[in-house]
Amino acid sequence: MQLKQAESSGGALADRVTMPETKTSRPEFTKQSSTLPFGQPVSLSSIAGPTYVTGQLLVQQIAYSLSDKIFSYSPETFDLDVAVKDWAAKEEKNIHGYPTSVLPLQTRSGAGAFALGYIFSKDFDLSKRHIPQTLLAPSLSLRHLRSALDQLALLYGVASPFVAHIAATDYTADAGLVADYGTALQLSEELGLGLISSGSAYEAQHISLFATLMAKVLPTLHVYDGVRTSRETLRVIDVLSQVGVAEIFKKITKTAENLNKRLDNAGKVLELLQAFNDELGTDYEPFEYVGHDAAETVYVVFGSVEAQLAKQVVPTLAADGAKVGAVIVRIYRPFIEEALIKALPSSVQQIAVLGQVTNESAALDASVQSILYSDVLTAVSFSSKWASNPAIADVKYPASHAFTPSSFVAAITQATSKTPISHIQLPQLESVQQYIFWDTDDSVTLFAPTVVSQILSGDSTNNVYLNESHDNLVQGGVIRSDLRTSKKTIDAPYAIEEADVVLVSDEKLLKEVAVSKSVEDNGKLILKLPNFKDEEVEKRIPAAIRSDVQVRNVSLYILDSSSSPAFENDLNAARLLVELAFLKVAQPDIKHELLEKLAVLEANPPTLEECIDALEKSLKQFEVPESWAETVDETSRNLPQVLKTNSFAPFEKQETEQDSQLTSWESAAKGFVFKEAYATDVSLRPDLAVKTYTIHVKENRRLTPITYDRNIFHIEFDLGDSGLTYKIGEALGIHADNDADLVREFIESYGLNADDLVQVPSREDVNTLETRTVYQSLVQNIDIFGKPPKRFYESLAEFATDELEKKKLLSLATPEGAEEFKRRSEVDTITFADVLEEFKSAHPSFPDLVRLVGPLKRREYSIASAQAVTPNAVALMIVVVDWVDSKGRTRYGQATRYLSRLPIGAAVTVSVKPSVMKLPTRDDAPLIMAGLGTGLAPFRAFIQYRAMQKAQGKEIGSILLYLGSRHQREEYLYGEEWEAYLDAGVITLLGAAFSRDQPQKIYIQDRMRQTMSDVVKAYIEQEGSFYLCGPTWPVPDVTDVLKEAIATEAKASGKKVDAKKEIDRLKEDGRYVLEVY
Repeated sequence: MQLKQAESSGGALADRVTMPETKTSRPEFTKQSSTLPFGQPVSLSSIAGPTYVTGQLLVQQIAYSLSDKIFSYSPETFDLDVAVKDWAAKEEKNIHGYPTSVLPLQTRSGAGAFALGYIFSKDFDLSKRHIPQTLLAPSLSLRHLRSALDQLALLYGVASPFVAHIAATDYTADAGLVADYGTALQLSEELGLGLISSGSAYEAQHISLFATLMAKVLPTLHVYDGVRTSRETLRVIDVLSQVGVAEIFKKITKTAENLNKRLDNAGKVLELLQAFNDELGTDYEPFEYVGHDAAETVYVVFGSVEAQLAKQVVPTLAADGAKVGAVIVRIYRPFIEEALIKALPSSVQQIAVLGQVTNESAALDASVQSILYSDVLTAVSFSSKWASNPAIADVKYPASHAFTPSSFVAAITQATSKTPISHIQLPQLESVQQYIFWDTDDSVTLFAPTVVSQILSGDSTNNVYLNESHDNLVQGGVIRSDLRTSKKTIDAPYAIEEADVVLVSDEKLLKEVAVSKSVEDNGKLILKLPNFKDEEVEKRIPAAIRSDVQVRNVSLYILDSSSSPAFENDLNAARLLVELAFLKVAQPDIKHELLEKLAVLEANPPTLEECIDALEKSLKQFEVPESWAETVDETSRNLPQVLKTNSFAPFEKQETEQDSQLTSWESAAKGFVFKEAYATDVSLRPDLAVKTYTIHVKENRRLTPITYDRNIFHIEFDLGDSGLTYKIGEALGIHADNDADLVREFIESYGLNADDLVQVPSREDVNTLETRTVYQSLVQNIDIFGKPPKRFYESLAEFATDELEKKKLLSLATPEGAEEFKRRSEVDTITFADVLEEFKSAHPSFPDLVRLVGPLKRREYSIASAQAVTPNAVALMIVVVDWVDSKGRTRYGQATRYLSRLPIGAAVTVSVKPSVMKLPTRDDAPLIMAGLGTGLAPFRAFIQYRAMQKAQGKEIGSILLYLGSRHQREEYLYGEEWEAYLDAGVITLLGAAFSRDQPQKIYIQDRMRQTMSDVVKAYIEQEGSFYLCGPTWPVPDVTDVLKEAIATEAKASGKKVDAKKEIDRLKEDGRYVLEVY
């Protein structure tokens, strides 16, 4: 079957333009949005069969076709709703027979209330209760939507089906636009939402449809890459029309309505998925395996780009003999553990979870776990599939990391193999022609890649793939366009690494980007250099490019239109000349009729013959001399090959951005006095996504002896009139200050004035600026004593005036410097301040330093009190983190040291974070709790609350408390309280395991086994709940004890029970709860 536009031998744009009989001004080419194919609007009815689309367009088609209302939280330029707004304005009908209402809303605190109000309104038309309500949003909006989603989940039994299509997109000051999955994963886990992921534009329509069907079971998030994958223009052969969508939706809705009511959500989702696969002939699974049949190392991945790379890279490694495999997570919630275990081969010895974390600091922090790792660890620990469970590693990467095949294979093999691989050739790309266009976003040739792509798409034997990325911070706005063509279907949602042809349309970019590095060996490079003279070549082309071209035998072409004045002065013709030059070099055999249509589109001609004549004069292949290989400009070697995407649209140059700069208090005072003249915003605090409170220290006492090597302390705060409220089991976020003495030392050594004023990002919201003194900002805002990531070394190199220091800084950011970087980070525990002291010639201004270092982050600790018992106080139990570095210096964890030193009455900024640790709904349900060290904190709150209930005359369930530490004398934390509760009959059983107080080690699992009959009675017979808080290492052993308890009770009662499945059920019911780190 051929594309409709192909039938007239041209692309969609070509078919809309008529060949003029005389020369007239051509129709102005415009692009509406990067979420539309080739930037052009598409009617709802035209989406069918083989056609060019984007992933976001297909998401919108499903949303519009199936929904009653669409609530859209699309920031400006994100254009997540551009198509549905157009269809609604034209009153296109959905499958229910009326136009879908599209409601654009703002992302702010309280977002989601409007949608919630509509769904539960008294005036809601109950005849529409079965029709889905849909939300379109980027992941950055989820933190503002949390409250509404929480309420929706609680009331879902009386709500309409609800699906949210979430484009994984967030913005960070240092990395620009990033594909953030962590927010959606965490939210789905905490609120009990469904979550499914689509891996490519080819899957976007199917998975959007299935997510809407899943919403018949539970509120569902459909998450996908919003930075690249959803914005690529490509051809999908089997796009469902609206009629086809309606047919499938109605058929599977009947299945959903007839699901076995006794099934849990996981079972219902599996049955729906089977019905969906049967109807479409697809083979989607919750967890999908690729790779070697007897893999010994298996990678577990989540995310759109990550999934596609795993499907391409891992089988390539396996084909070369490596015993590796990959499991792609499609349905994350409900997390169907049996499906994961089934997908993992029995031969696996090592599982590496490729888990996304917020930033590079989190990736380096051993105390931070990726969300996906915790789920995989739990599932494998519970499994009896292996005689000896596989080792599980958390291979963390920051959300800012944009993978390519080479960086992906390097990441997975560096973590799991003694011989890491840094480069890979994918068989899928061997027959693909790949091209890169570089341009500034105010250039007349800006749309040239799009026009060329459309012309090439007119050949129905071609599959064309187009992606654009914008960096508005380089040269006032730079755009890179990646164009691929192939006779076979392409699925490559990553930057081109080795292009057949690279075209650079603006000479300025030669000093900003390593344009030649992305050309394959023996490839072609076209440079547009107006008024070019051979003798000036070495002045105009940087040495690094000249050397690279010569060494790798790259053919160099120079495009200079100055020899054809008509094409030099006519902007339309000038663009046509660039397009023809590219096609001549890249596709010399292109059909003549397509060139004619191109000429018509671009210039209404000069005739094609005139264009080709001009091209003969303007485009020349330059003879590359051998001498170019000899001289290399060292400063040019580390230019970027790809852009740091920070926008989806060209930079609006009418607006000017004011630089952050140091000022005096007198200058600030003028701003306050003359607010209108200085456009001063004098809000006390901005409207932050994280609600903060100021509370005061009430008590701060050490729990361990002063002579003991671990300082564990109890700290309690007076809430005063702060308005802070918290629930049992929640965590308190501490917004800790840096050490004041260290700050003063840094200010002196760096040569700063402590009283100068500067604008710095708020620690709660990096997009909000605050005016502080240099001293205040270093104490409260800037993470100057934190761990520097690789990008800091690379960015700092730009400021180094000493060449040796510059080379050293740059080398630390390269793969060759990985070992030294790891040593500096993990052994030497180098801080930002240490690096600045070491490389003294690299001395950024303070505003630049603020930008490079980034803000302090809050630290969260489990709350050790119940507000119902102590209404005006909140308590924590914390261990001071300290160590001796390679230079013999004692180092401390920033937040724990800060808290341990706080005097009575000191003010502290805090926030509250929800947790999975919740009491059972039944007061008489038994509690079995196991806590190691400071992991006892939430259980103190649990027991306080149960003691209060008992004092009120309520019947409470039995409480079994198991605690573990090294020595009773030094670490019997809250021991007197536990003994008192035991004497009062609140605690039923106290199982204390002090591992080093006797020759043989005794752990909490040993104490649990010794009291097995109590565990069986409380957990199985009386339907209690089990909680474990602390490090991850005891999880498998403790789980084994619980399995034994289940088996013991089953044997005694004559029942046949699968202990593992019973544990899974208990977890699903909230009766097996882990909070491990």
